[in-house]
Formats: sequence, structure tokens, C-alpha cells
Amino acid sequence: MSSTVAERSRAGSMTPAEEPTAAGNPTTAEKPRPAAKVTIPVSGMTCASCITRVQRALEEQPGVETAAVNLMLKNATVEFDASQTNADALVEAIRATGYDAEAPVTGRTAFEEQEAQDQAQDHEFRELRGKALTTMGAAAVAMVASMPLMDGGHDAHTQVADPFMRWTMGWLSPVLRSVAPWLYDIPHAFLSYGLLIITAGIMSWAGRHFYVRAWAAFRHHAADMNTLVAVGTGAAFLYSVLATVWPGFFIARGLQPDVYYEAVLFIIALILMGNALEARAKRQTSAALRSLANLQPKTARVVRNGAEVDIGIEDVGADDIIIVRPGERVPVDGEVVSGASAVDESMLTGESLPVSKQVGDRVIGGTINRTGAFRYRATTLGHASVLAQIVKLMRDAQGSRAPIQRLADRISAVFVPIVLQVAILTFAVWFIAADAAPFVRAFAAAVAVLIIACPCAMGLAVPTAVMVATGRGAQLGVLIKGGEALQRAGDVSAVVLDKTGTVTEGRPTVTDVIAPAWRTDELLGLVASLEASSEHPLAEAIVRHAAERGIVVTAAESFESFTGRGAIAVVSGRAVAVGNAALMADFALDVGPLSKDADRLAGEAKTPVYVAVDGELAGVIAIADPVRATSYVAIARMRGMGLQVVMLTGDNERTAAAVARAAGIDRVVAGVLPEGKVAEIRRLQSEGHVVAMVGDGVNDAPALAQADVGIAIGTGTDIAMEASDVTLMRGDLAGVSSAIELSRRTMRTMKQNLFWAFIYNAVGIPIAAGVLYPTFGLLLSPILASAAMAFSSVSVVGNSLRLRRAAIGQESGQGSESPPASGMGSRAVPRLASAS
Repeated sequence: MSSTVAERSRAGSMTPAEEPTAAGNPTTAEKPRPAAKVTIPVSGMTCASCITRVQRALEEQPGVETAAVNLMLKNATVEFDASQTNADALVEAIRATGYDAEAPVTGRTAFEEQEAQDQAQDHEFRELRGKALTTMGAAAVAMVASMPLMDGGHDAHTQVADPFMRWTMGWLSPVLRSVAPWLYDIPHAFLSYGLLIITAGIMSWAGRHFYVRAWAAFRHHAADMNTLVAVGTGAAFLYSVLATVWPGFFIARGLQPDVYYEAVLFIIALILMGNALEARAKRQTSAALRSLANLQPKTARVVRNGAEVDIGIEDVGADDIIIVRPGERVPVDGEVVSGASAVDESMLTGESLPVSKQVGDRVIGGTINRTGAFRYRATTLGHASVLAQIVKLMRDAQGSRAPIQRLADRISAVFVPIVLQVAILTFAVWFIAADAAPFVRAFAAAVAVLIIACPCAMGLAVPTAVMVATGRGAQLGVLIKGGEALQRAGDVSAVVLDKTGTVTEGRPTVTDVIAPAWRTDELLGLVASLEASSEHPLAEAIVRHAAERGIVVTAAESFESFTGRGAIAVVSGRAVAVGNAALMADFALDVGPLSKDADRLAGEAKTPVYVAVDGELAGVIAIADPVRATSYVAIARMRGMGLQVVMLTGDNERTAAAVARAAGIDRVVAGVLPEGKVAEIRRLQSEGHVVAMVGDGVNDAPALAQADVGIAIGTGTDIAMEASDVTLMRGDLAGVSSAIELSRRTMRTMKQNLFWAFIYNAVGIPIAAGVLYPTFGLLLSPILASAAMAFSSVSVVGNSLRLRRAAIGQESGQGSESPPASGMGSRAVPRLASAS
């Protein structure tokens, strides 16, 4: 079951197109629409307002079902009806908003996508850094050149009540006068025109994108961060140009012809520096994904025509025999055909210990061979390989949106227009109420409001946390499908565990055969012959046990299975029935003679299976499925986190209770079939619990779909990853609590980011407007405002990066409890024939 279907089922809202008619065929109106999905690279987005504009434009296009715009990845992922629109139309819709968009490149692998993204990020960082450093150098020159202008009576800068600017002016002017007195002999007009040329050059080169994008937004009746920067610096520049070219106009009206070229340059330099630091920090958020993509070796050593040859990984074909030596990476997925070794799979599963590999075992491309050498047959290549699927899953997850992002979207939609109004109001109040130099102070305060209010941090608060958290999860062997699943996992209050293959090893073995009137091997031969036609795990255990004893299996006839009960068949002319007490009752067979033995075996946490031959009870076979050695500690950790833990199983109550005791679970629901598991999850949800279901992703698909969070435990098979919101690459329960703990930490980080982004503007804008001036005589200069704005974005990304080092699994008492010394934490415990 795909996640989409799962989500629809969860919401109880199947679309009419998916519902069959009475005749069983969809009507024309109900035919499924041709769905398509495309990811479009978008450039020019800088803040939450940009995201809102692009997303709104896409959602207004006919046929668009969903659109998710990601500021971090600089792309838009769109699901649409292919009969109503196409990728080219969506690209044009984005371009119409004023941002650049490119037609998506088809046919790229996940690795190629990652490489392209890395190159783009590197280029962006180098470009921003170069522009920032150049502009900062120009700003320093402008500051020095402005000193003689200030001493000449142009006192706008010295009157600004910014403590930092006062301190700078206080020492810079005397020092400059002593080391470069000649500078003060240069005519002021020459200095002003020189500054004008420098500033105009920098603005048209390093700051050009601010003005181009602001103009594009204006043409579409919108405003964003670029609008604020462009209006703030543009106003300061135009005022300075007028003061330079036409100073008499100002003097005639009692105003000083002050220039603000150095302020314009410093603002642009600091914003570019912040953007550069932000770009570098953003690149670090995808470090885990980059590490995964780089696991793929470039070459493989294969056997061709009896000789060993090194070939490119793209030339490896299915069934090629590949040789792997100690210390080398496994090139592609495959199955070992000779040799043995220990393979480090930690980058894929989070398991720190190397895993033993022998003939017949599966090996995964990208893992590291530690000890021996082996040969294996290539099986899964290209897009279908485990590593490629994981990389794709992570890329999709990092491009998704968490529901909490809607809060930032709603605020950013109205934020910039409100800031523009606040800036106008600030100018008016200062111009009317200032006790000295009213125009200068009103102008500086309004520009400071515009600059400090840039909502970059709001746009980064949630996506940076999602990117880092999904990468951290992958390092722990926990694959999270996206922001929504990540957020929902943090609210989980009850965890429902499937027993077989989840709490237990999922590899049952025969432990006892009781056959009072039969030779053991003779009875086992009949049973194994019947079970050879079954795919049930218990049947596999019996057949495997018979093979280990050298018993020959014969063909069965008239095989018939009874779900949840057992099976019957004719073997060598004898009627054989194998199953639980219910099956025996169906055929009027009295299990009384062996019921005490069966009860005893069940009490020992083994599954008793009755055997009848020719209408007579013949024996009972006990089968055990060991509890995973890690289950007890993992479940204790869940309980330490305040989670209610419930185990569901199709086994009988005695066996289930024994397994639960061994695993440390208090609440067990036994004897339930798949539909019963769904009902139990619904019951927990009706009690107000947010439920996580943990299963193998195949047999438990209905329950995984019903749960608020479906967690598949396994080894990353296709079905497991598709069926769940979260996939545990390592085959134990430790990843469940890790996923929930990671989610909780991520949500905490998102809320911190949003708090700092909001509080920064809530506090910074009033200070820039001058609320502290009447009481403390303090103002915030536009230069300091630009530095603070740049710092806010970098601090939000830095806070998200802390998740990379989060010590997941060291809280909530993990490891503080041990399996009971005499318990069954590592002993064999059984499962029931009706099997979960």
C-alpha cells in the first residue's frame, strides 16, 4: 500500500474517482485522472514571502493538486493533473512571479541530482562570498572617504544615536586625521562624486539582484525581502545623489546636503555576508545526504571470460559475478555466491557492529567489506538499488513541508506590507517630533526599520530543521518520509507492536515434537510434506526442521489451508490435518489427550500445533520464535519516554502473555487478525492517543495505514519503505524510540527557530523605529540593523545544525534497565499458528 492510499484511508476520504460504480466499473467522470509530479528548480527566493508568492502562483494553476516550495533546496515540487497542465506551463507560472525557474532535467539519478545541487550550492557560496568581500572593502573605503565630509559640517552620521556608530566615529576620525591629513585637503565635491561612482558600481554589480527582484515583485503587486532592501538602500542612495548633484537645493531649505554612500555599501555588504554564511550553513544541512550519495563506488571488479577486470559501475549487469576484497566497498546490491566476511552496514542501518555474510546472504551496495574476501552475484542495479532508493527517499523528505510551516507562511503573507507601513509611520513621527535634524533622523529610522525586518529567518526556520533531522535519522538507520511524518511522530503517545518479526526474531524453529503413538520422524515426514505447500512461517519452520533431520518430503495432494487455523492435505494416501485447536474442533477431533502438553508448551511461550492423521489425533509440535535480544531495552526506553506500549498478535493468550512478559510489555491483545489490529488502533485513537504502529510493512499494511504514524521494521525493502511513514533499516525496535525522540527534538528546534525569527522582528522593529530614544536616547543605525538581520538567518540555520550532533538514544533511561536475568529476553519464545 502506498503512503498516498494510506493517508487517504487514514482520513477516510477516498475520492469519487476511486470508488467503483454499482457495476464495478468507473464512470467516465470517475476515471482516475492522470497524475504527474515534477520538481522544478527555482532561483531568486530569499525569504518566507518568496515561498508564499511562488506557492500561491502554482496552486492557482488549473490541475495543480499540491505544491510544496522549499527555500533550502530552491525548488518547487508539484503534483498535477497531466491532462490540464504540464511542466513548461508551471515553469512559466513561476517566472511570471518574478523568480527564475528552469525546466526540470529528466533522467537524472538521485546521485546526479545531488551532485548538481552540490555544484549549485558551491557556486552560490563562492559568488556571494566574493561579492560580500568586495563590497565590504568598498564600504571601508567609503567610510574613510566620508570622514572629511562629516568634519565639513555634514553631521548627519554623528548625530545618529546609535552607540556603536558613535563609538566608531569617536576613534576613527582622530586616527584618520593623524595618519592621512592630506585626505582632508581633497575638495568635498570630488569626494562626493567619487563615492557616488563607487556606490553606483557596487549596487549595479553586487546588489543588482536585490533591485531586479524587487522590481519584479512590484510589477506583480507583491513585496518581499528584496523590496525592503531595495527600498531602504535605494532611498539612501537617491537622497545622497541629490545631495551630491544639487546641494544648493538642500541648503536653501535649511538642510545639510549629507550623503549616505558608506551606509548603503555597508548594508549591502552585511546582507551579502549573511547570505554567504547562510549558503555555507545550508550546504551543511545536506551533509548526511551527500555522504550517502558518495557511498557508491565508481568501479567494480567483475569476472568476465574467466578474468578479473575493473569496469565502471554503470557497466555492471545483472548476474555479473563481482569480487570484493577486505577494505573495499560493495559496488552494487547482490547475493554472496562464495567466500565469507563481515560487512560494515552502519551508514545504511545505523548498526555499529559488522554483519556476518555467508553464501546466500544479501549484500548492499555502498557498504564496506571488513575482513574476508567474497564473490557475489549482482542482483539489483541503478534506480532499484537500496542505496538509490534511500537517497531518493531522503531527497523527497527534505523537499517536503512540515505542517508547522503554515504558521510562518501565514505571517509572512502579511508581514512585508505591514513593515512598509510601519516604516512610513516611523518617518512621519520622527519628522514631526524630532528635536533636531528631523529629516535626517526620520530618514535613518525608516531605513533601519526596512532593513531589520527582512523575514529571511522565518523562511529558513522549518525547512532547515527538516533537512538536518532527516539526515540525522538516516545516520541512525531511521528513514523518515517527510516533514509531516516527522512532526506527527513527535506527538505519539501510544506505540502498538506487531509480535512476529517485530518483538521477536521472526524466524521460528521447532523445539518439541510429542507423538505418543508415532515415530517422530515418520510424523514429521507427513507434516513436512503437507507444510511444503504452505508459505506460512510456521510451515517453513517445520519443513526446515525436517530437512535438518534428513527426512524426505513427498508431494501432498488436495492441499487446503484455513486462514488462522491451519491446513489439511492427503500425503501418501493418508489424510493429514495440522493446526490449532479450532481446526481440530472443525473436524470434530478431541485434543484432550494432548491438551495438557499443549498448555504446558504455551506456558513456556511456545506455539503448540496439533497434528491429526486419518481422523485421529497424532501429536503436537511446538514452535518457538525468540524475542529479539534488543527488544527488552528498546521497550523499556519507550516506557521511560512516557509511551503506552501495546503488543498485538494472532497468537493465543497464554503464548502472547509469555512473550509480553519476556519483552517487558504490560498490555497485550491476542488472537487478533489484521482487521482486529485496525480496530484496536482505532480504539486507542478514540481514547485520544496518537498511535504509532510498528510492523513489517507487508502483513500489517492495514494497521500501518490506520495508525497516525506507520513504522516499518526491516531491512529497507521496497514494500517496507512504501508502506510506512518511517522505515527502520536496522531490524530491532531501538529505532522506534529514536524516531520519536528525534521528532520531538526537531519540533523543539523548529519552535525555537520560529520563536527567534518572530521575536527578533518583534523586538528589532520597534527599536529601529526609535522606541528607546525617548527614555535611553538610543537609536539603531541602518548599518547595525543590516548586521542584525544577517545574524538572525545564520543563527536559525546554526540552531538547526545542532541536530546533527544530537545524542539520540541517550535519554529516557536507555540502557538503565536490563533484561531479567532469569527471564526470556533472549530465550526462545513461540508464536501461534494463526500467526500475526
